[in-house]
Amino acid sequence: MNKKRILIFASGRGSNAEAIHEAVMDGRINGEVVGVICDHKGAQVLERAARWHVPSVVIEKKDYPDKVAFDEALLRAAVSFTPDLICLAGYMRICGENLVNAFPHRIINIHPALLPSFRGLHAQRQAIEAGVKVAGCTVHFVGTGLDDGPIITQTAVPVYDNDTEETLSARILTREHPTYVRAVAAFCADKLTISGNHVSGMHSEEE
Repeated sequence: MNKKRILIFASGRGSNAEAIHEAVMDGRINGEVVGVICDHKGAQVLERAARWHVPSVVIEKKDYPDKVAFDEALLRAAVSFTPDLICLAGYMRICGENLVNAFPHRIINIHPALLPSFRGLHAQRQAIEAGVKVAGCTVHFVGTGLDDGPIITQTAVPVYDNDTEETLSARILTREHPTYVRAVAAFCADKLTISGNHVSGMHSEEE
């Protein structure tokens, strides 16, 4: 089976990107990281890409007159890498419809909540404020809305009475990396089947 070409979108430090790259290098993922697209020129993920000897492109919104031009630049850059899969790894922008439509069911994201609950920013804070007893992370195909799209897999973690946003975030993060790697590995092994909003081929986990 040919290795899948993986393109990473990231905005910050890129810890999930690092986990994916490590899994590629040790053979757990049948793919290769072919590029990194970042929307912040000072982001740590760019240092990681340089260390991996992987090309990176910086596309900052402030350099474009409007969102349409910005989205078009992102699409051009993404297409230039001819990816089989785009992984959003701490990418803090909603993908434009043009990008999602160009790569249907080929863009995946990880979100630090059990979707469809607690979409958007500060998902861990939302979970604590809601008083839930279980939180976690979700890997999903990207749709055109906020943290929507078919769910691939989820991992649950407990919420303790004394948790803060920071402690819950840290507990979820320890599960994000292996959860994302399992989902990317399943995609690259052609194990996932999509029917409407339902994805089969993976199970979910509890801590």
